[in-house]
Amino acid sequence: MQMDVLRCKTPELVRKEIWTHILAYNLIRTIIAQAANTHYLEPRTIRFKGAIQTLEAFQPLIAAQGDCISTRRRSLYDQLLDAVATHRVADRPDRFEPRQRKCRQKKYDRMMKPRNQLKRDMLKRVR
Repeated sequence: MQMDVLRCKTPELVRKEIWTHILAYNLIRTIIAQAANTHYLEPRTIRFKGAIQTLEAFQPLIAAQGDCISTRRRSLYDQLLDAVATHRVADRPDRFEPRQRKCRQKKYDRMMKPRNQLKRDMLKRVR
């Protein structure tokens, strides 16, 4: 859900960004649970990424509905749940993966001195 890097600068906005991600995560899990319940499946058998992709695909249709008849919106929601339920986790009994970091570390060192001192040191090396 692209939460590895927070884009906000102030503590208040960082808190809001974290809460927004938590809310979105819970809403997606709720849709997965409703799709599983509708199709008599276990919620853990539906792919999270597949649910996100389905929601992104349905977004223009949902936005275009506006103030349509409630039966039309219900029909669209039922189609959404059907599409989410089709994204199933494959049964892979012998598969296991080691838990390791996948992201590469940044190639730059951390700034451990004040910026103006580092600039002075860099100028000394150039001269």
